[in-house]
Amino acid sequence: MLNLYQEIIMDHYKNPRNRGSLSGASFVAQQRNSSCGDEITCSGMIKQDILHEVRFDGKGCVISQASASLLSEKVKGMQLDDINGINSDDVIALIGMSLGPVRMQCALLALIALQKGLKN
Repeated sequence: MLNLYQEIIMDHYKNPRNRGSLSGASFVAQQRNSSCGDEITCSGMIKQDILHEVRFDGKGCVISQASASLLSEKVKGMQLDDINGINSDDVIALIGMSLGPVRMQCALLALIALQKGLKN
């Protein structure tokens, strides 16, 4: 089962979904992991408290980029309150494997940027 999750992560890293910028975005927010230098910028289009479109861009390790891609697929079309309720356990479930504290920071980068953008 772990090999399947590793394949999914590598696929999202090599072929990221929703990568790029979004013109006319309702929000744009950036988050940086100072310990490793990974960066994620999230942008989205909100209509009637629903995230209709989401994009991310950035640079970093396989985990940070793949989790951003996986998260972008999950949150598209969700209510803002539901997105703000996503936590580290949900990110671990998306990735499909447990992570150490350093890798967990990488995995949470997109979620932190996304939730920061929604709050602003």
